[in-house]
Amino acid sequence: MESNPVLLESKSSPINLLNEMQQLRLLGHLCDVTVSVEYQGVRAEFPAHKAVLAATSKFFKEVFLNEKPVDGPRSNVFLNEVQVADFASFLEFVYTARVEVEEDRVQRMLEIAEKLKCLDLSETCFQLKKQMLESVLLELQNFSESQNSEEESAARPSVAPAAEAEREAPDSSVAVPGRGASPEGLAAKSKEKM
Repeated sequence: MESNPVLLESKSSPINLLNEMQQLRLLGHLCDVTVSVEYQGVRAEFPAHKAVLAATSKFFKEVFLNEKPVDGPRSNVFLNEVQVADFASFLEFVYTARVEVEEDRVQRMLEIAEKLKCLDLSETCFQLKKQMLESVLLELQNFSESQNSEEESAARPSVAPAAEAEREAPDSSVAVPGRGASPEGLAAKSKEKM
């Protein structure tokens, strides 16, 4: 009697795998490539794993699949015009699927994602930029609406001062401002009464 196949699937395995690969990279264990990054005289070297870089970046995949065998256990890749902080963030993202950067660096992260052909990071940056833009547009809309309501309330004529002036005037023959009389006309009427 044959039993039906069942699926054994771990939800935590991909996360555990990434975490373990990140720990190996941070400790320098089993790393088989060193990526040297230089930008405006600032240079740094990052040990990494070819398999992780190739799996997350088409740029690195092309480099590693086309490289000639080298003497020694580790190969080197040189990247010019990439800032050290940006590449460190890139590495953290490909090894953990997350990275925290300042808002003003999102555009640079998008550029490095496109340069290194990392679709996941590119898509993540694009989505974040879209959310940031929507947030700014919403703030502008709210600001515009509050400005319009302030302008409308300032432009509404106030009925209370004219009514108050009518009540205070003991003589109905005296013109009230706002009822067609000018201040000069009021002064002339006052002189006439005297």
